[in-house]
Amino acid sequence: MSSRSGHHQKHHHPQDHGRSPARRPVAQHAAPTAAASGEGYTLVHAGKQVRFGPVVFWIAVGTVVLLGMWSAATATYFAFRDDVLTRLIARQAEMQYAYEDRISELRAKVDRTTSRQLLDQEQFDQKLDQIMKRQSALESRATALGAMPDVATTGSIKPQGRADAAPSSGTPKPSPISDTVIFVAPPDREARLESRAPLIAKAQPNQFAKAQGVDNVLVRLQTSLDQVERRQVAALSSVEDGIESRVRRMRGVISDLGLNMAQLEAATPRSGMGGPYVPVKLAPDAGAFERQLYRININRAQMQRLNQTLALVPYRKPVVGEVEFTSGFGVRSDPFLGRPAMHTGLDFRAAQGDPVRVTANGKVVSAGWAGGYGRMVEVDHGNGLSTRYGHLSEIGVKVGEYVKIGQVIGAVGSTGRSTGPHLHYETRIDGEAVDPQKFLRAGVRLSAG
Repeated sequence: MSSRSGHHQKHHHPQDHGRSPARRPVAQHAAPTAAASGEGYTLVHAGKQVRFGPVVFWIAVGTVVLLGMWSAATATYFAFRDDVLTRLIARQAEMQYAYEDRISELRAKVDRTTSRQLLDQEQFDQKLDQIMKRQSALESRATALGAMPDVATTGSIKPQGRADAAPSSGTPKPSPISDTVIFVAPPDREARLESRAPLIAKAQPNQFAKAQGVDNVLVRLQTSLDQVERRQVAALSSVEDGIESRVRRMRGVISDLGLNMAQLEAATPRSGMGGPYVPVKLAPDAGAFERQLYRININRAQMQRLNQTLALVPYRKPVVGEVEFTSGFGVRSDPFLGRPAMHTGLDFRAAQGDPVRVTANGKVVSAGWAGGYGRMVEVDHGNGLSTRYGHLSEIGVKVGEYVKIGQVIGAVGSTGRSTGPHLHYETRIDGEAVDPQKFLRAGVRLSAG
């Protein structure tokens, strides 16, 4: 082993002084020894000495210590290696499973979104198809409304020179004594084209959907169609009410005048018509609009027949302008004798030469001088009805001639027993004179609607 001292010395026996020392056998495997001095460390092994400086020595010691620590760490690592790997593998597996679960969730979400989009698109297409069918039905209704002819006045007596005048923009007002009621159709033409606006949404649904959303588009389309349908229903109701009111007034006038409807219809001349009989049928699945339109067509046909019948009833005024009577029907003081006398007609104030017009369709049965009537025209309207126009200054028709409502048959004059220019007008039933104002009031009633 090693020991520290100032010098390492060899000890000699006193008898060995002056001679060479004898060599002693040295063990071949002697253990190495190290000795320390003030300048370093000496390592002795098998008779050999190796000196180390302090720095090198401590480097060697540190290396040995580090190698020992590394060996201990390595041993510890291998001792716990299996647990670490197991935890790492478990962690990786957990992360992989979580990742796969997330991918599956996202795929399911994408599938649900895609299915929802497909379902929404299908629902949108179905709703849009329903809207288009409804729009087509509304357009058909608008066409049916537009095809209904306006009921024009029949046999109107208009003043000469005013036929070419521009029609007024407003609703025409009936004159005090008119020939027939003026039927004004409701403004259904506006509803005919309004239902075409939603076609834009059909042409470009995607742009509408992107700009306002599918629901907003459908709501706007439904709202637009609802407005069109309400206007169409209102227009149709107005037409039906107008026709029904007109028919009631016509029947009431004929009843008030004491005329026989069957006889009047039998006396009405028939124009050239014909064709096979095809009854009008209403479809079993017809809606409220179609049923209402069917009723309107039936009532309109009745109104047309009544118009033709009333064309033979003299309820119009024979002169144009404001009505002013100079003498009424009934007992009066005779203008020449001053004694009570029966006046069988109405005297209309008029100027010399004013046109006199026939008040209903008929046939001229008398045209010439007739005693106190002076120049007189008598027209037979059939069914016992006739009218007389007296004191004419001139006559414009001949016996046997058929005349139409409003046709000029002569001019106002003062012939016969007359004190001045005026028109003597009579209405007769079965040859007996009746008050013409009864017929004129019926004309006012018809014109009031």
